[in-house]
Amino acid sequence: MNFTPDPVAFTIPLPFTLFGNTTLPIYWYGIIIVIGAIAGAFLASIEAKRKGIDPDHVWNALLFALLFGVLGARLYHVLSDWAQGDPLGYFSKDFLTNLVNVLNPRSGGLGIFGAAVGGIFGIWLYARFAKVKFWGLVDVGIIGLALGQAIGRWGNFFNQELYGNPTDLPWGIAIAAQHRLTQFQSLPDTARFHPTFLYESLGMFIVTGILLYIARRWDKTLKPGDMLLLWGIFYSLVRFFTEMQRPDAWKFSEIPVAQIISVATFVVCAIWFLYRHTGPQSAPRSKTPPRRITPPPSTSNPASSSEAKS
Repeated sequence: MNFTPDPVAFTIPLPFTLFGNTTLPIYWYGIIIVIGAIAGAFLASIEAKRKGIDPDHVWNALLFALLFGVLGARLYHVLSDWAQGDPLGYFSKDFLTNLVNVLNPRSGGLGIFGAAVGGIFGIWLYARFAKVKFWGLVDVGIIGLALGQAIGRWGNFFNQELYGNPTDLPWGIAIAAQHRLTQFQSLPDTARFHPTFLYESLGMFIVTGILLYIARRWDKTLKPGDMLLLWGIFYSLVRFFTEMQRPDAWKFSEIPVAQIISVATFVVCAIWFLYRHTGPQSAPRSKTPPRRITPPPSTSNPASSSEAKS
């Protein structure tokens, strides 16, 4: 693939100067993230209606999930850069500028693990505010999250990021010189790279289908919160393998941190899920109190007993 996209979709002229700019660029990354969020919420609303939940709660909770999801995603990404020595300079300026850099998605990337934690926290806040069942919203929303991930990964394509090592495979993509990692700067313009974003996107489309199938096939068997655990299991697998094509990965002792988190998430979610369905608490509890067995009445004659004693 020889196409190298422009990250900016269009610009909006401003009647005033904003941070030294007279135009406001609108990026494809943001547009695709919004499309993914809306598509995910639409799918979640369909699942909510099927399960007897008012779909309006899904759309209302989406606002909370997006707000705290973006905050969580930014914090995860910034912490990962800070752990690597702050290469983007998030903490090298005054406090206000640092705060803007940390909170502004335009100044860097987003981390999906942080987004998931922040989004779930946002749904929890909404559930308390609206007095609805938290796990019911999470279980339908998590399927929408998987679809949103599958679509949202295409924003990385327009930003020319989340690519892998050089490859000769026919689906390799071109990366402009200004977007290449340092170790790839000397490669010729004809070099092609693994589309890591595409691998994760395809994997999450498959996960979306699996979660939908499980939610409908075993609807009567699943417990509240099971879909979140299943998402943790399947996404961890997808992320573990796609991380093998992340030359820019944040590493700890030469191991990508995302792989460590993926393994931990997989183990915790898998054990928790199995325990919920095979452990002692999974056995059905009888609501009928046990019958009390009383001894049969005595058939001996008290009179004869007295005579025998006398």
